[in-house]
Amino acid sequence: MIDREQVLHVARLARLRLDEAEVEKMAGELSGILEHVDRIGELDLDGVEPTSHVVELENVLRPDRPRPSWPRDVVLEPAPDPADGAFRAPSPQADSQ
Repeated sequence: MIDREQVLHVARLARLRLDEAEVEKMAGELSGILEHVDRIGELDLDGVEPTSHVVELENVLRPDRPRPSWPRDVVLEPAPDPADGAFRAPSPQADSQ
């Protein structure tokens, strides 16, 4: 069981201001949490691999396979001011002036 002083110590570390009713409530809640941790500690976990997730993660994206791209001339055709086979954009300094 967590006592009042331990609750106040944890509250001070977390920079929490608790009134008396909250101190009593937190003592019970923290004690319950520690009881659950103790029960987990009693489990026989020999041979159980550590995991970072409860369920196995699966990549739902399609495989990344190279494929032909659009021809550069076709892509640049509607551009207002292409230059040297690329899109031309205004300079950031031009916007701030």
